[in-house]
Amino acid sequence: MTKIAWITGSSTGIGRALAERLVHDGYRVAVSARSADALALFAANHPGKVGVYPLDVTDPAAVKQVFAAIEREMGAIDLAVFAAGSYTRDYAEDFSSERTRQMFDLNVLGTASCLETVMPAMIARRSGHIAVVASVSGYLGLPGAATYGATKAALNVMCEALYPELERHGVKLTIINPGFVDTPLTKKNDFPMPFLISSEEAADTIAKGLAKGKFEIIFPWKMAVAIRLLHALPHSLRFALTRKMLRPLDR
Repeated sequence: MTKIAWITGSSTGIGRALAERLVHDGYRVAVSARSADALALFAANHPGKVGVYPLDVTDPAAVKQVFAAIEREMGAIDLAVFAAGSYTRDYAEDFSSERTRQMFDLNVLGTASCLETVMPAMIARRSGHIAVVASVSGYLGLPGAATYGATKAALNVMCEALYPELERHGVKLTIINPGFVDTPLTKKNDFPMPFLISSEEAADTIAKGLAKGKFEIIFPWKMAVAIRLLHALPHSLRFALTRKMLRPLDR
């Protein structure tokens, strides 16, 4: 039987590349994002294999409606990948609580709405796999990523807490922590991005990790090693390194 996957944030970047990969692997894929035109174009290139379900995940009622429509029209969702999110750099000099609120609303609360909607159905069926896209930025505080890193740290903690609870109901949960991936979001960066990989490479790594049922998929491996070593350092040494990441004050 053909498996059904639902991917949010699938109009561009990692979500789009993963949708492409899963279609190649034999899934029927429901794609969701705010850009209906981009989703329709993707579906047109994969006739009969992709269902288009435009969605703003910050609208809890819309999340429930889309989930119900997918299960009614395509079948029970075997794999749900929540990749919708945004990234904006922020600094102490221009820190904004409103910007923080907006990013948490999308990255954290939007994901929470998806979890709230999908988990009961999968628990009732005692089957299914949920994956949440976070970031290595959630491992520690890096200059310029105070809010973004905080949202991704929240997702990591949330998934770590939910994992054993879902496991006893037969539901798998995976947290995905990418490093720098070449996407429209990272193209806004004006600083060197070590170990940058393509979205296709990211999708390949994610697909393989999901097939193995891993709890955490973190990549590329060089970034994973670097971020974990940095996290393990005493604060004095860690700050000595992160100070080198500060933007010049004359900007």
